Amino acid sequence: MKELWVPVSGAIAQQKQLDTVSNNVANINTPGFKKEQIIFKEYLTALEKGHDEIDLPNKEWAPGDFYKSYGSENAFVKVDGTYTDHTQSDVRPTNNPLDVAINGKGFFEVLGPNGIRYTRNGAFSLNRDGTLVTKEGFPILSKYEGVLTGNNEGATTPGQRTIKIDQGKAVITQNGDIYVNDVKVGTISVAEFNDPVALSKEGNGLFINKDPANLLAGEHSSLILQGFLEGSNVNPLEEMTNLIKANRNFESIQRAIKTYDSMAGRSHSELTKF
Repeated sequence: MKELWVPVSGAIAQQKQLDTVSNNVANINTPGFKKEQIIFKEYLTALEKGHDEIDLPNKEWAPGDFYKSYGSENAFVKVDGTYTDHTQSDVRPTNNPLDVAINGKGFFEVLGPNGIRYTRNGAFSLNRDGTLVTKEGFPILSKYEGVLTGNNEGATTPGQRTIKIDQGKAVITQNGDIYVNDVKVGTISVAEFNDPVALSKEGNGLFINKDPANLLAGEHSSLILQGFLEGSNVNPLEEMTNLIKANRNFESIQRAIKTYDSMAGRSHSELTKF
């Protein structure tokens, strides 16, 4: 019953699809959330062996020979991986001076518990000592004014680039400069990347850049919009359709597995009669 692995692999793949789509749906209202996409591929013995080993010899063929020639009995579905769709979403006004959205490909630079991280969620606030932080309490970093290095730290540590806002109305310009009572207190650091897909998700809307060469140096085209938040790029209708489709596919595969199990039980029962 090695053929049973074919529907079992399909069930595992559909379960992964259900988990991915469910997470997308759960974050429909999360500011700056970027949806996940899953990639499947079919494993074929023919692709593993190469063409030389599957050339058909010149002989009289039986149906069983054709069935086994290309290893189709060993084919199965394989989850090839997931990737993040970084498509820009719509921005909406909030009238909160500490809400900021990015128009462009940039990411806010954040100091997480394990080092520098990046996020598109601009729902900021002030902690007890007046430091500008994310929803989770991670400090937003100010732009380093020296020479840009691979980790964007230079001679200044990330902990020295936090932004503190005293009493007064904060005004944030499109290039990220923050003014309080007409005094500049810092510039929000926005990073752009050569390949955003190469970023790894860490959770809480944070991304990790594991390759310093992926950090784009020089002038950036991203603009910061004060009093706005970028929405999630999840399309509710599309994701609900995908959820229903994946659920139905999973149920169909379950029925196929039950059929295999029933056939195996019947075969065992018949063989024991002899």
